[in-house]
Amino acid sequence: MNNTKRRMDLVLLPIVLLAAFLNGYGIWNDQYANSYYTTAVGSMLSNFHNFFYASLDSAGSVTVDKPPVVFWIQTAFAYVFGLHGWSVILPQVLAGIGSVLLIYFMVKPTYGLAAARISALSLATVPVVAAVSRTNNIDSMLVFTLLLGSWFLFKGSKQGSAWRILVAFGFIGLAFNMKMLQAYMILPAFYLFYLLAFQAKWRRKIILLIGSTAVLAVVSLSWAVTVDSIPEDERPYIGSSETNSVMELAFGYNGLSRLTGQQNTAGNAGMPNAAGQGNNRGNRADSTSAPNQMGSGALGTGQDVNAPDNDNMNGSNSMNAMGGMNGPNGNFPNGQMPNDMEMPNGRNFGGNGGGGMGGMFGTGEKGPLRLFQTELSGQASWLLPVVLLGCIAIFAGLRRRNFTNKHKEALFWLAWLIPVAGFFSVAGFFHQYYLIMLAPPIAALTGAGYVAMWKLYRERIGWQVWLLPLSVLLTTLFGWYIMQVYNDTIGAGWSISELIAGILVTVILVVMLHRTHRWKQGFIIAGFVVMLIGPIYWAFTPITYGGNSMIPAAGPTGSNGMFGGAGMGMPMGNGAGVTEMPSTGGRGGMGNRNEEVDTATLNYLKEHNTGETYLFATTDYNQAAPYIIDEKASVITLGGFSGSDPVYTTEELEQLVKSGQVKYFMVGGMGGRGGNSDISDWIKEHGTEIPTSEWQTGTDSGSTDSGAAGNRAGFGFGGQTTLYEVKL
Repeated sequence: MNNTKRRMDLVLLPIVLLAAFLNGYGIWNDQYANSYYTTAVGSMLSNFHNFFYASLDSAGSVTVDKPPVVFWIQTAFAYVFGLHGWSVILPQVLAGIGSVLLIYFMVKPTYGLAAARISALSLATVPVVAAVSRTNNIDSMLVFTLLLGSWFLFKGSKQGSAWRILVAFGFIGLAFNMKMLQAYMILPAFYLFYLLAFQAKWRRKIILLIGSTAVLAVVSLSWAVTVDSIPEDERPYIGSSETNSVMELAFGYNGLSRLTGQQNTAGNAGMPNAAGQGNNRGNRADSTSAPNQMGSGALGTGQDVNAPDNDNMNGSNSMNAMGGMNGPNGNFPNGQMPNDMEMPNGRNFGGNGGGGMGGMFGTGEKGPLRLFQTELSGQASWLLPVVLLGCIAIFAGLRRRNFTNKHKEALFWLAWLIPVAGFFSVAGFFHQYYLIMLAPPIAALTGAGYVAMWKLYRERIGWQVWLLPLSVLLTTLFGWYIMQVYNDTIGAGWSISELIAGILVTVILVVMLHRTHRWKQGFIIAGFVVMLIGPIYWAFTPITYGGNSMIPAAGPTGSNGMFGGAGMGMPMGNGAGVTEMPSTGGRGGMGNRNEEVDTATLNYLKEHNTGETYLFATTDYNQAAPYIIDEKASVITLGGFSGSDPVYTTEELEQLVKSGQVKYFMVGGMGGRGGNSDISDWIKEHGTEIPTSEWQTGTDSGSTDSGAAGNRAGFGFGGQTTLYEVKL
């Protein structure tokens, strides 16, 4: 008997294999993944200084815009397997699989084997889970960590184990060091469940709760306080922060600004024509080179407007950062963009006439039905009708003396789901892939709720018997609503098939309502399978249609947000004709242009290096990325992601050159137009332009083959890259 209980669930195995396929198939084709984070991993591999801070560049001058824990894990994988796109994606693939297993083992003890299987299958096929887990973005690992903490919370509450409760809250603190305040979105669920489920006298319960909160705070703030306590000239600039502070980054850019959508408090800071003043932070000690590695320059306190998680692209503070779109020679007069400019996939930049922040990146219009709108519904909302009716079934027979673990755990998942859903319904600053936070509670409540409706249907209990057929009907109708928008892309067969199958199964369930038949259970299972037609198709789209590692999303058109489509050409006009934005190429996504090392550029820089520590410095991290990743070259990024972080002053650049650390500077691309104009002007003033024929592939004297240079030397949104040699 014991051997039977311990035997592996043979139904779980194909579910896990499905999750592994959806998350991992084809990741070996993604050369750089999200190149912003892969570049950081390449820099982190070089020394402990860069590793500890999650430095974006080899010089340790600026960090990425998130805490380092996930990048520590990715760096460990890259150390073992080598630095490749697949090696930095692999931890997230495993995290996605681990989340499926955790949800299974969390649901099974209370709701039974069938509910656990349904929950695991539901989580594996949530489209946004598949889309995110096959990239090196943070969110898949974040969800796995939060689920691991939840598992300890469940175990600790059932067993009265204080140490498990402390560990549970510690995991939230660990998750904070992955994506900051986003990890705290499940705290209401943790506190509520602990108070309801942990069996102890109130005095012990309150003391343990205070202790757990203290553990949460200590673990959460350990890295931030440590870094902020280090003198600014001895550490990198905190990327995307306004005050060079991790705490400010956590509670500002990665905190409340997510809700308000207000990112750039410095007006046009960081834009090409802004004229901010530098903030000299002094000299930074470089752990890898000469002692006087420089501090920060400033262009006001501008945000890194193009960072992966920054949506501040509205109006005049938006497209200027991409270059070639501002002023009389750009596509939009005065840098302004029409609020309702049509995208190739039928989406608008500014939403449905609103031009708001939320609509710009395919997140729909704010409101209580936002998760049901076309822009977001395909990511994680497919099974929400089942969740709603399933919760009614779970709580239908609730009485004060009948408050069981089923009710307590359902409340936990609801306390996770409702605040997160509420946040995304009103937030002004997020991407579609953030919706992975909805996946665990939706999956758990789908399994628990469907089995609860199944039992009520089988036992023919009053009005509640109608919940199961109604859930099948509403869910398949909702699936049809989501899919029919894309009939031109995928054909009408998918949406119509789900609709017809759903109606057919519903009719059969109603007809068999008061009958006993050996096929009855089979049709109940068929009802759930029919509801998964849409989610499974959408979960396969990152494989079948190509993914987007920078801003991942599921669906036949990739990310519905700005620049989400793979390699799309975007028509833009200014009344004087229409021009075509250069295709981003590869897997698409702004800042994810899959640039490659230009052999001619590499050879030129190596041959003319006269002992300088760094091969070159660049205003655009995209230009540095392939050289750091593929060649392990030492490269400086002068302003973070898009050049707008106040990392260096002109005085510090002068000292870099005089001390023999760098003499070549690449100016142009996205960062050159969206970054610190003082830095670019100083380089142009003191530097000698190197003819492109000497250092770029596919060029000859007096002309530039931008097509050939496009994916090599950094020809991008900002135009042609120029190489300068600066000698002082």
